Amino acid sequence: MSWITKTFSSSIGRKVIVAITGLFLCTFLVVHLVGNLQLFKDDGGLAFNTYSHFMSTNGLIRVAEIILVAGFGFHIYETIVLTRRNQTARSSKYVVDHIEQNSPWRSRNMGLLGSIILVFLVIHLYNFYWRFHYGEVGLDAGGNKDLYAIVAESFKVWWYVALYVAAQAALCFHLLHGFASGFQTLGLTHRKYTPLIQNVGYAFSILVCAGFAAMPLYFFFFK
Repeated sequence: MSWITKTFSSSIGRKVIVAITGLFLCTFLVVHLVGNLQLFKDDGGLAFNTYSHFMSTNGLIRVAEIILVAGFGFHIYETIVLTRRNQTARSSKYVVDHIEQNSPWRSRNMGLLGSIILVFLVIHLYNFYWRFHYGEVGLDAGGNKDLYAIVAESFKVWWYVALYVAAQAALCFHLLHGFASGFQTLGLTHRKYTPLIQNVGYAFSILVCAGFAAMPLYFFFFK
């Protein structure tokens, strides 16, 4: 087993872990977005609360949550380790360093973008997940916990809406680099298909983050 440990503790091995967990989390974003689109239904939140009840009581979903948390944990931990290694390797800088000419801003600031997302995630989980499972939540007309009411209340607070939208912008930039980079790390590159992967990554990043950002804006301005 020692070769496995050595492989995944190396820089290449850690990059593979970051790539796999990152692409896995991309699938979570799609599922999460599709479910949250129930918020746009004009039914007083019944459809969204039914969806929330299913997600919180289904046994398979609970197992998936554990896998999801592990994915987040590995992704964050391995990224921090790689960032520190890169900083140590670059401790001796050239006299003239025009790094901005060799890489886009988003690729040089993945740590900053990830930190913004992490701060938002902690607040987001407390506001919705913790309050839904452990707080005092009323019931809707269907007898389900009224998570919709918490969402509507939260998205009327201007600073939370601003934080939510800013976090989606950070996530968008994070994905613009990370999506294609993940495929590249896994060796899935080809002269013909790499441009397609990059374009899919751009579309995915913009559409998913725009979809999430639309939710607080919809409640704040139109509900």
